[in-house]
Formats: sequence, structure tokens, C-alpha cells
Amino acid sequence: MTIAAILGGKGTDVTTIDGGQSVRDAVALLSARRIGAVPVVEGGTVVGIFSERDVIRCLEHAGAGALDQQVRMVMTAPAITVTRDEPVLAALSLMTRRRIRHLPVVENGALLGFVSIGDLVKHRIDRIEAEADQMRAYIQQV
Repeated sequence: MTIAAILGGKGTDVTTIDGGQSVRDAVALLSARRIGAVPVVEGGTVVGIFSERDVIRCLEHAGAGALDQQVRMVMTAPAITVTRDEPVLAALSLMTRRRIRHLPVVENGALLGFVSIGDLVKHRIDRIEAEADQMRAYIQQV
């Protein structure tokens, strides 16, 4: 199974932010959309990720004044990305190794989607449950 299957289920609509916007605007966006991270896009290219972790880190270093900084100054960059053809297990492994929770899906420089570790885990659980149901049905037939 690949990332394309995840995007097929959840869709490809992605909320993004420009690196020139303020951290305050980014926090408002995360809150309004009830999301934990957003890709930072400049000139049509993903240049980083802004997440709740970035908010905490910049507040710890700069205090409340951090809210007036530009997103590009505090985002996590460069963004680690995957393509639609990336196997789900490989993406999960990448997230675990790099200790990240979100992956932009990019091909030929274009942002195609955004997946979270929650999306991938849910997909894996659904697949495992479906396989278990098939095994139970097969055993009952025998």
C-alpha cells in the first residue's frame, strides 16, 4: 500500500501558510483548522513545516515577542517529503526515525497532499482489521 491510497481516502486539500506570515497568524490558522502542523509554501514550493512544536520552541526562546516573528524564521526546514508512490510502512519508518509527525506529499516540486502519522496508523489498523475479518470468514467456511 502506498501514500496514494491514504490520499485517496482523505483527499488532497491542504492548508498551507506563507513563510512571511507571522507566527501569530500561523497559530490562529492551526487553532481555527484544529490541526497540528501546516506546510510552509513560498513560490509554489514547500520550504518547511510549521508545527505546534515550533510554537513551543520559539516561545521558549523569545517569549511572547515570538508571535510577531515570521514563520520562515521559526519553521522546521527543510521539509522532509514523500511521493505518492512511497509505501506506507516506509513512510511510517521515516517518521519514526526522524521523529516527525507530518509529511508533505510532493512530486515534481508540486504539493499533492499532506499526511500525518495518525493518517498512516489509522490506515494500517484498518488494513489489519480487514485482513483479520477475512481470516475469520475463511476459517468459518472451513
